Parts: sequence; C-alpha cells; structure tokens
Amino acid sequence: MSGENKNLKLAIVGTGIFATDKHLPTLDKLPNLTPAACYNRTKAKAETFASKAKIDPSQIYESLEDIIKTDSVDFVDALLPVQFNLDAVKLAIKYNKPICLEKPIAANLDQAKEIVHLANGSDVPISILENWSYLKAIEILKKDVLPKIGEVVSFTYKSTGAWNDNNKYLATSWRQNPEHIGGFLSDGGVHQLALLTDVLGEVESISGLTKQIREESGTDDILFSTLKMKTGTIGTFTYGSSFGATDKSTSFIIYGTNGSVVYDFSPDLPKPTITYQTGASSQQASKKTVIEVDENDTFVEEFKNFAEAVTKNDKSIVHVTAAKAYHHLAIVGAALESSAKNGDSVKVEQP
Repeated sequence: MSGENKNLKLAIVGTGIFATDKHLPTLDKLPNLTPAACYNRTKAKAETFASKAKIDPSQIYESLEDIIKTDSVDFVDALLPVQFNLDAVKLAIKYNKPICLEKPIAANLDQAKEIVHLANGSDVPISILENWSYLKAIEILKKDVLPKIGEVVSFTYKSTGAWNDNNKYLATSWRQNPEHIGGFLSDGGVHQLALLTDVLGEVESISGLTKQIREESGTDDILFSTLKMKTGTIGTFTYGSSFGATDKSTSFIIYGTNGSVVYDFSPDLPKPTITYQTGASSQQASKKTVIEVDENDTFVEEFKNFAEAVTKNDKSIVHVTAAKAYHHLAIVGAALESSAKNGDSVKVEQP
C-alpha cells in the first residue's frame, strides 16, 4: 500500500501488565510503529514503562487530555479500564487524533452506544482491539469451507477450561471489581463472539443462563446459551474458564445441509485444525479433509490494520469498528438479561 512504511509515533495510554507484556513486544515487530509517549494514572508505572519502551522521560504525560492533544504523536494506543474508554474517544475526536482501544468497547451498552455514535459522526479512525477478528481461520472457513457444506443450519461453539490460580490479571483491581458488564464474561467473551460472528454473521437473540463460580471473578463467570442468528441459523454458545480441573477445550462445529466442519483450536494442539466432510447423508459422506492452520500473529495484524487506516486517514479501512465491537458486548448484555429472566429469549440491542 502507498505509505505503508511511513513511521508512525504513538502514545501508550495505560501502561499496565498488558501494555508491557503484549503491546510492547508486538510493536517491536513493527518497525514503522514507534512508542513515543506514555501516560498512566500512577506516574511511577509510566516511568517504568517509558524506560522499557525507550521513551524519552520528557514524553511522560500527567493527564489523558495532554497526551491525546499533543502534536508529537500520530495516534493513541489506549489500554484503560474500559469505563474510561468513552472519555478517551471524546478527547480523540476533539483533537482529531486516531485512537485504538483495548476491548471490550465500554463498561456498559449506554457508553458503548455513545462511542458508536461518536465514531460514526467523525472521520477520525477508531479501532477496538479485538485481535481474534484477525484469525486466518476465519477467512478459510468463510471462503474455502462453508460453501462446500451447503446451507448452514446450526452450530455448537464451546470454549471451556479450568480456573487458573496463577492468572496475573486477577490482581488487577478493575477486573476483581468490574464496572463493565459481565466481568470476565465480556473481557474474554467478546473474543469468542468476534470469531463466531465473523464466520456466521450477527446474533439476533439469545437465551442464556449465567452463574458465578469463583469469588475472584467479581461477577458471573460462565455462560451456557442458545443463539438465533439473523440468518436464521441456530446454535449453542458455551463459555467459561472458571471450572475445576478439566482440559482447556475450544471448538466450533458448524452443520450444513451438505456436510459439516469442525474448527478445533484447543491450546494443546500443535496447530489449530479445520476438519470437514461433505455429503447430504451418512451414505453420501466424503472422506474427511483436515486443514492445519498456520495462524497469524493476530496482535501484529490488528496494529498493521490500524496503521494503514491512520496512514491513509481512512476510517473505512478499520476492521473492528466501534459498531462491530458494540455488537459483541451487546450479546453479553443480552445473555445477562436472559439469565436474570430465567433463560427467556432476549433480542440483542442495536446501537
């Protein structure tokens, strides 16, 4: 692309664990992206991060507004407790500064809806960092496999695992006492829902039951549900990592009128696999075809996508828009509402 190698300077807003352990190593892989400024509510944490990121101490800012309005950076990478995402977006639009924000999009649907309306009414590129939307498997399933299995009629999506006592994010106060709906259900669940909806389209309604297993989760942490997609496809969605000892299992089975496909991306596999067979009945079943997926570095891909949008000043390039991320959080919101109504079907809100 034209200008793709232009060096972009970015501001890191929120310099906690994820900024250090994931964003900084990702940016190191992208020579055209340079951390040039940072801000944290606790200045000492910003200073520690600046040292690791080789950011000049003069570029450590003491307010969110000051770092967003500075002309010394090209875009903002925000890793804030999500209840502050709306404030960051307002400032980004005020100062015409592209911004990407860690998921989920907001603490609740009202805030998320406001972000969508702000984003729709501005030309400033705004991206929500839901990196699972950049999985290579999504395009393989959509373009290469689903056309072979006929009309998609149903699915089973399951991502379950054991509680991890050593989860370093448990010490994060905003996760222990979540202001965002669903707590860990939305924090990790939006990834799962990004994958599901990128493959099969948007969810129309959900009937679900949630439950809290771990006190440390701060709120309900498992979800068992039935979904109806806007296409009419029906299926089940099960998510939670708060169970007792059990294997981590992540699989997505899609059933069609002329076959089926199993996408297994359980972490104990050498590579994720897509296995499909075709045929309208057991008597007509083909042999199974197995595709091993050499998966993307999805963190690299999401920053490459946003860098292109910033370089070209074209928000249409952004892959995970505010509206798209809103839908994923709205599914969680509908699931929680359904559970409060003993599993009644609840329509997913529109922004």
